Amino acid sequence: MDIIPYDEARKIWHRISRTTEDLDLPVQAELHKRFMNIFQVGNYYHYIFNCVSGEIEYADEKIRNVLGYAPDEFNVELLISKIHPDDLPHFLNFENEVTDFFNKLRAEQVLKYKVRYDYRIQTKHGNYIRLLQQVITIQSDDDGAVLRTMGVHTDITYLKPDGAPQLSFIGLEGEPSYHDVAAKKVYTPAREILTRREKEILAYMAQGYKSPEISAQLNISTQTVTTHRKNMLGKTATGSAAELVMTALKEGWI
Repeated sequence: MDIIPYDEARKIWHRISRTTEDLDLPVQAELHKRFMNIFQVGNYYHYIFNCVSGEIEYADEKIRNVLGYAPDEFNVELLISKIHPDDLPHFLNFENEVTDFFNKLRAEQVLKYKVRYDYRIQTKHGNYIRLLQQVITIQSDDDGAVLRTMGVHTDITYLKPDGAPQLSFIGLEGEPSYHDVAAKKVYTPAREILTRREKEILAYMAQGYKSPEISAQLNISTQTVTTHRKNMLGKTATGSAAELVMTALKEGWI
């Protein structure tokens, strides 16, 4: 991907905040609690995001239970760097779609919408989980520019172990909702690390097939299978078939 994701995200957020001035809003626990009933929560944490600076101003202690990080470790750069490579374009495209959506709302509607979408993210322990991200605006100006938001990240891996990320706008106080919104594809996925054939072989390896068995299944020579396996070890910087399969499962390649 020929972009720097964090820089691109900040450009998007500046479009929705429409200002670069410093903001003054105390971060208080009571403020967070007021909005918790808007979210469906399981294993979750909440945070405050400043759209003007593009920074996370607050993350609560429950982040340790979800991602393994301490609140003071958590920032936007870390978040974006840990999103699954295949889901990062979805994240950026969704944020771009959110900005377009909110910039078309009347000022009085801005506080009446919840944004909801999901993506996979790597925890501090190295495994991937699927987060449901739900966000509402908690501060806007008289013109409807979004200045601060509060979000909740919920681990929904057990509910949605696979499938493509989905974006929805949930109307509050009688506003209409829009589900499974098709976001414009402004950002595209990075080049695949493995070829289609390598992924086929890897899928059989994950099921415990040996090279001769894989060659029979795919109607190719055992030597060809062996060559593909060596190439995959080199591409992924793994030292064994077991490590390759484990890495592939963590990264979502198969």
